[in-house]
Amino acid sequence: MGNIISSTKQHAKTVMAIQDFPIIMLINIFLGISFSFVLPFNSLFGIDEVGMSNTTFGIFMMVSSIFGIVFSTWIAKLSDRVPDRKFILILCALAGVIGYIGFAFSRNYFVLLAISSIFLGIASSTFAQVFAIGREILTRSTLPAKQLPLYMNILRTIFALSWTVGPAIAAYVLLYQGFIGLFVVAATCNAVVAVIALLFLNKRKVGSAPKTAASNIPLKQIVFQPVIFVNLLAFTFISTANTLSTMNMAQYVTKVLGGGKEHIGIIFSIPPIFEVPFMLGFGYLATRMKSDRLIRLGALIAFIYFTILFFVETPYHIYAVQILSAAYISITSGIAITYFQDFLPEMPGTATNLYSNSNKVGSMLGFLLFGFIADAFGYRNVYLACAAFTLIAVVLLFGLAKAKKKGVDTKLSISG
Repeated sequence: MGNIISSTKQHAKTVMAIQDFPIIMLINIFLGISFSFVLPFNSLFGIDEVGMSNTTFGIFMMVSSIFGIVFSTWIAKLSDRVPDRKFILILCALAGVIGYIGFAFSRNYFVLLAISSIFLGIASSTFAQVFAIGREILTRSTLPAKQLPLYMNILRTIFALSWTVGPAIAAYVLLYQGFIGLFVVAATCNAVVAVIALLFLNKRKVGSAPKTAASNIPLKQIVFQPVIFVNLLAFTFISTANTLSTMNMAQYVTKVLGGGKEHIGIIFSIPPIFEVPFMLGFGYLATRMKSDRLIRLGALIAFIYFTILFFVETPYHIYAVQILSAAYISITSGIAITYFQDFLPEMPGTATNLYSNSNKVGSMLGFLLFGFIADAFGYRNVYLACAAFTLIAVVLLFGLAKAKKKGVDTKLSISG
């Protein structure tokens, strides 16, 4: 225990001593709070507040996601070409301010769709830019390369910490101030991100990270590299399963297992408690072993988790199973960022965005498939579909590892 405490203190000192890293961690806290205020209440806002139907809400989310993918892909490539991505981060955060202020005061479907598609589509790049800057900061520091996954996971843990308290606080804000208060807080958090970045984040010196030939490579050439494409498919399927599960859980608990709202609250509160220690633990393991092994482990845990959910009989069974949820999310949303960045070390913006977009595409598939699967086969079988999607991801990832062992050429062949 003494060694663990001593090691934790040493890592904390190291983090605080890295120039700009404490600043990007602070930015990540406010970004996480912004996300945690908005995302859990999206459907409540669209359906109950604005009056969308399930179908129109699904279309709303799908169109918004498509625009988000287009904007974030273009911004990611741009950020890998410019000398300093700080001002891109500021512009993305300001787009978030405009977008959430628009959501606070408009209830017109088409106005909201335009705001969500354009301004929040641009703001969706903020996450990728924060982690790309974090990677740059760590790369410029004196840290050994093998320790980068640990410190990137610390940055991801900071984001997760915001989710442990954000939704609960947001619920009180929503209760007393309504959606106007909720979105004003989200806009304020984005404004704080922009101000902190402008005033305290040091501008990268021109020439400290010169533009490389790789930054001019067409995105299509990057995406269809076998090792990247297989991983993108695997993470898309994991994201699809995660989205289906999130949308299905409340219905499953209340309409199949006979539970109440209090059970739903406990079920969703358990994973964040375990995600923080899991993220730190897996981040440490990533310094001792190859990240691809951990990624395969995460996919396998996800498959086991969804399979067990298919067989549970009471809400109480889900409580313990949620620890598995925390474990696989800690890997597939923590280690995965560094994992993708290692594919394209000279293009951290593009690499982080590839990971982020795989999640967005998976979410879109989840939104589109949920109603069909639930209506046609029932809420319990939604988890059978989740298990099937994660099984495909497991097969893809283990197949890639097997190909490497057999000597099949799976190396990246990206050149300018």
